[in-house]
Amino acid sequence: MQTQHIGIIDMGSNSIRFVIYQVDSSACYREIQNLKVAARLSTFIDEKQNMSNEGIKVILNTLKRFELVAKDYEFTALRGVATAAVRNASNRDEILAEIKKHSRFPIEILDESAEAYYGYLAVTNATSFNEGVTIDIGGGSTEITYFENRELLYSHSFPFGAVTLKQTFVAGDTPTKEEMKKIREYIRDALYSLPWLKNKEVPLIGIGGTARNTALVHQARINYPLSGLHQYQMNLTAITKVRDYLSTLSIKKREKVDGLSKDRADIIIPAMSVFEECLTYMNSHNFHISYRGLRDGLFYEHLLGNIDVTHFPNVVEESFYQFTHNYQLNREHQHRIGVLSAFLLNELFQHHSNSKSTVSENDMNLLKRGASVFYIGRKVDPESASQHSFYLLANQSIDGFTHKERLATAFLASFKSKSQLKIFANNLSDFLSKDELKKYELLGSILRFAYGLNISGRNIVSRLEVSHLTKTALYLTAYHDGDAYFEAFEAGKYKKHLEKALKKTIHLDFIDESRESDEFRPAKSF
Repeated sequence: MQTQHIGIIDMGSNSIRFVIYQVDSSACYREIQNLKVAARLSTFIDEKQNMSNEGIKVILNTLKRFELVAKDYEFTALRGVATAAVRNASNRDEILAEIKKHSRFPIEILDESAEAYYGYLAVTNATSFNEGVTIDIGGGSTEITYFENRELLYSHSFPFGAVTLKQTFVAGDTPTKEEMKKIREYIRDALYSLPWLKNKEVPLIGIGGTARNTALVHQARINYPLSGLHQYQMNLTAITKVRDYLSTLSIKKREKVDGLSKDRADIIIPAMSVFEECLTYMNSHNFHISYRGLRDGLFYEHLLGNIDVTHFPNVVEESFYQFTHNYQLNREHQHRIGVLSAFLLNELFQHHSNSKSTVSENDMNLLKRGASVFYIGRKVDPESASQHSFYLLANQSIDGFTHKERLATAFLASFKSKSQLKIFANNLSDFLSKDELKKYELLGSILRFAYGLNISGRNIVSRLEVSHLTKTALYLTAYHDGDAYFEAFEAGKYKKHLEKALKKTIHLDFIDESRESDEFRPAKSF
């Protein structure tokens, strides 16, 4: 399969976006263009629900701008969808006719159920939630879905959004107390029509610009140390604090708030109330952000439709496949690091009861993830592999991983020494306990030791065994097939970090199980 380009146009009530995805021959994909025009199409709807000529002109001019970019690509697929503003317009046939006459882009009306479905599809292919509620507050509508075991069970579209709430209830730039009371009552009454949503007590997952901007402002307010919005978590109190803060500011000051898009400064306060009321009605305390939304759902349908499925079997596995491919890692080498690390950890389980109580199945999975991207920073600069590994993993979204899981992976995959680990953890005390840091030191030192045991990338060392363990010493045997001189040398250097983590002296022996002559065998012990 040659490199493909898939174009998606999302014509919403607040903004119109053009996103281009690139898919290579290994089915690895990435977003290469994401262009936005704050069109505010909902504001061009008159009392008879017709979109004005001015609004249609905005659409056509926006599409012309997109065409200037699109002409540089050959598209395998190109799909444009219009949501509430066009969908609900009385003259929507006229709008579509004008688009067809003046633009090369195919634009279709997306009905309410389809709009909700694609949001759900994005969330369940980009997070690890098996059960949850998605909410996408657009400019003119709000879509809510409930899924269980990654299957869509209920969906609903409300005829209000960020723009229309502002138009309907707010006279000035900032809602008054009385206006906010009316907004809340209106939203509450709407939610009461969904009995399947009441007291769900599952995560509420926000999609779209209102959710992203809410989280961005919150991150800026608390000086959040990590990059990325995807799977960022807030609670009801945090949302309320952000809304209260924005409510104290004039529109001019609000437009300058870090994290808040200027084009949302006048509409975000009423819209945030939808999140608050929804969490309250659900009796839920967990609000998560999904950076993937409607456009990504449309893309996933195209990508996965080629193999006749709707979902990735495992979101995290898919993410790490994409990750290792994008950085051109030697997957066989990374896998060997994981195998040797697991051998050692299992041996410690069997010989040291304390290890069983401190290392869980989740930690074993974490070790596997860390191995798959261990020292990924070498692709940037071998001399600073640890620093680059930590930065890349701590500051890049990984679908299916929470921010804490992402950070844990960064600590393990970048492990160089205990002192370097402490430097990385210096400004992250809110994320870490002392016990977690000790765990990362142990798992990280195991990974670095295993990295040394496959330093030449030839998979010479096949397995590890702990022959004896005392309070002060660990006797470890590495079985190999062929000349393991370099592996023995590097492992001999790196074992000091594992010794510090275990507080034991490591006696490392190598046994060659091949038939090569003795002159090519490394020293027996280090």
